[in-house]
Amino acid sequence: MSTSSFCAANSQASTLYLPPGPWLTVLECLCEHFSAIGREQWLDRIARGRVLDGHGQPIALDLAYKEGLRIHYFREVPDEKPIPVIESILYADEHLVVADKPHFLPVTPAGEYVEQTLLRRLIRRLDNPHLVPLHRIDRHTAGLVLFSANPQSRSAYQSLFPTRQIEKRYEAIARALPQHSFPLVHKSRLIDGEPFFRMQEGPGASNTETAVEVKETHGDLWRYGLYPVTGKKHQLRVHMSALGAGICNDPFYPVVLKDAEDDYANPLKLLAQGLKFIDPVTGQERQFESEITLQW
Repeated sequence: MSTSSFCAANSQASTLYLPPGPWLTVLECLCEHFSAIGREQWLDRIARGRVLDGHGQPIALDLAYKEGLRIHYFREVPDEKPIPVIESILYADEHLVVADKPHFLPVTPAGEYVEQTLLRRLIRRLDNPHLVPLHRIDRHTAGLVLFSANPQSRSAYQSLFPTRQIEKRYEAIARALPQHSFPLVHKSRLIDGEPFFRMQEGPGASNTETAVEVKETHGDLWRYGLYPVTGKKHQLRVHMSALGAGICNDPFYPVVLKDAEDDYANPLKLLAQGLKFIDPVTGQERQFESEITLQW
């Protein structure tokens, strides 16, 4: 396999460094390490070249086990449920792709979603296995997501986020907060919450910051402009809930709606609406706007 082909394959694969254990073969290790996946499934994946060694070569069924050996494998979900939404591509060149993600579509493979993700869909549409998301937004959130299309320029675009050289603008609909004076800035320390997929505010120095303004009023609901300075998981959802106005149709905050199924008619009213930055490759100012609108 060529270097370019290996990079293309590896961009879609998960990586495992084999843990210590008594196994004789890599197959035995995989079967025990991933107990939810049957031996027949691993045999089938290996036969189809869906398990690779550290050089990107398909492994043999009798490949000897060695602690720390790097293995790449392609996640597969049998009978993956289709997600009936369609993404849009707003911009694409040799370095950058800008997508408008609909509500409910994950950005990258996780859990029960592999093919039904924005990344896999764009790879197929653009025939570019080198695509890598430069940042993430929640599955329940809609709006703009940037992708690197070229490994050679990827690090330049990735550096925009930790160095805060990119302006992010969100919009949310939530209940009115007449007790607060706007615009305001909310700072807090976000820590892991319960269940495992939630975040919560905790004691200690703040590690998140969001500016909030009121853009429009509509009876008991207001349309808010949200400007995150930091980019922690679920930051905007937690901050709005902490202010006393959980975002409309949020299944996680302020409380988890148990066994809630996706209601495509009533999505989370949160939109990654705008992105603005100086392109590190061309030096030009880039500004992108989502074409999705949050309805009252």
